[in-house]
Amino acid sequence: MKIKNINILHQGSSPTDLPTEGLGFGRYFTKLIFTQQYDPENGWHKREIKNRGSLDLDPTAQIFHCGQGIFEGIKAFQQVDGQVAFFRIEEHLKRFNKSAIRMAMPTIALDNHLEAIKKLVALEKNWIPSSEGAALYIRPVMIANESTLEVRASNTFMHFILLSPVGPYFGNGLNPVSVYISHDYVRAVQGGTGEAKTIGNYAASLLATENARKDGFQQVLWLDANERRYVEEVGGMNIAFVYGDTHISTPGLTGSILPGVTRDSIAKLSASLGFTFSEDKIDINTLVKDLRTGNVTEVFAMGTGAIIAPVGRLKYMDEEIIVNEQRVGPVSKKLFKALTDIHYGRSSSPAGWLEHLEE
Repeated sequence: MKIKNINILHQGSSPTDLPTEGLGFGRYFTKLIFTQQYDPENGWHKREIKNRGSLDLDPTAQIFHCGQGIFEGIKAFQQVDGQVAFFRIEEHLKRFNKSAIRMAMPTIALDNHLEAIKKLVALEKNWIPSSEGAALYIRPVMIANESTLEVRASNTFMHFILLSPVGPYFGNGLNPVSVYISHDYVRAVQGGTGEAKTIGNYAASLLATENARKDGFQQVLWLDANERRYVEEVGGMNIAFVYGDTHISTPGLTGSILPGVTRDSIAKLSASLGFTFSEDKIDINTLVKDLRTGNVTEVFAMGTGAIIAPVGRLKYMDEEIIVNEQRVGPVSKKLFKALTDIHYGRSSSPAGWLEHLEE
């Protein structure tokens, strides 16, 4: 069976082993996967939806030796009226292509990429959780699969799309998390790959993250690589600081920070919610002083996985700082509600933010 050049090898499935609550994040996966192949002669071809299983990769594939790979994270929500909606999917797919260009990889036409996602989700729609805080997480991935040990860009690539029913990223909903500010390690440099959603960026973060976890912290806040002085981002999320009751400040995009879709959404929603929003060069020493004096009243991370993750405890060097008595602040609450109301269709969204799955 072919639909717009997608070969459907297997039909959709229904979950049989999902818990009624406590989905976690990225622990469960649907039965089907979309794949396609690329080479210079044929472009993207062999578009298939089939049962998820092992990928056919030679040990000499360049992904294993040069790390040429990118991915995205998108969510589909079961709305209150029964419709399935993708949140700002076009922005995610545009960012996927920007990451591909930075990593010397081929781009994917937006309409073809969207078609593949929609067809896969339509086949697996029984996996979309309907509970509050849950969603279907969509993970498009592109990897280099040419068989060579040469250090150069691959000529051939594989693109695949995974689906995962997920709950809250941190498993505890909108509750404060703890963050360790790294001074010894850095994640990315200006001119490097920090603004691309590439696999290597996350590998670079793992040692510091594991060390932070051993010290009782859930995430790492990165500083700039040149001076270890300016705030950048948290793990796979952007970071923001609330001054007083209404002003939100976030690090400006420098080329070493991922341009988050949730970050952009908050920037665009802020004025309508009564907040001001600015992109700033945030000195960690000034920030620590502002936290001590209470000038910074809230801290929160923001990203597709967690949406809003309030920060209740920070550690920099040997100093621990408690934020807002480790309570969720009013700004975080208001932003979280505004975003999730859009996700689940409880309120209207700005034009073009929601793409619905046609039945």
